[in-house]
Amino acid sequence: MRLRSRMMLLGVTVIAVAASLLTGRAVYPAGAQPQAAPPPGSPAAATSIDGAQLPPLPQKFGGVIKRNAAESKPYWPARVEPRKGAPNILLIMTDDSGYGVPSTFGGVIPTPALDRIAANGLRYTNFNSTALCSPTRAALITGRNHHSVGFGVIAEQATGYPGYDSIITKDKATIGKILKDNGYRTSWFGKNHNTPAFQASASGPFDQWPIGMASSTSTASWGATPASGSRRTSPAIPRTSIRSSATRVSTSSPRWPTRPSAT
Repeated sequence: MRLRSRMMLLGVTVIAVAASLLTGRAVYPAGAQPQAAPPPGSPAAATSIDGAQLPPLPQKFGGVIKRNAAESKPYWPARVEPRKGAPNILLIMTDDSGYGVPSTFGGVIPTPALDRIAANGLRYTNFNSTALCSPTRAALITGRNHHSVGFGVIAEQATGYPGYDSIITKDKATIGKILKDNGYRTSWFGKNHNTPAFQASASGPFDQWPIGMASSTSTASWGATPASGSRRTSPAIPRTSIRSSATRVSTSSPRWPTRPSAT
């Protein structure tokens, strides 16, 4: 995906690493043999697609339908899986830091774990930050200008105007949606801040939550409220902070919401 505009190190910077962690070779215990692939039409059948059209066209029915079950033959659509040797993909976004922070991009703070991941994948240094968390994240996960996906401002400051309503419409597919349609299993961890404030209640709707934007699993927070999937959670520790001489990372919030006690 191409992300266009200029890089700003004043606010939010993205480290995007596509890590080629899969070699495409299965490893089996000594003496064990790989199982034969399930035949087409069986419930366990799988296939890969070229990704040229997403979502893919419905698969043709290859069975037989006659007057009764004895004369008919079922045929299950194959489950879409990534191609053999497809890499794992990891996107890491850090708030309030620039390329001068992690050693992965020449920064002053040693980040050996990121260095190892980057050494096995690709580094993207032309990402375009908006210097705000919600808009930058919206640009990252869609590959589009933040105004075209409703995030001209952060979610809490959204207004009812085009480009500023904090709604990522379905025609602006996220990277999670693209990967999932190609058979990937996707997860979203950490801060979200792309769910409209007026849709962050426990009753949903959840289509603008990570789990609704094609994340198979998620443990992310919306504003001050952490959640797992579509279920809110109440942390035992309301404030944590990691400090160093060069940077400070904080997950504090003004006040954690509490669950009502059972009556």
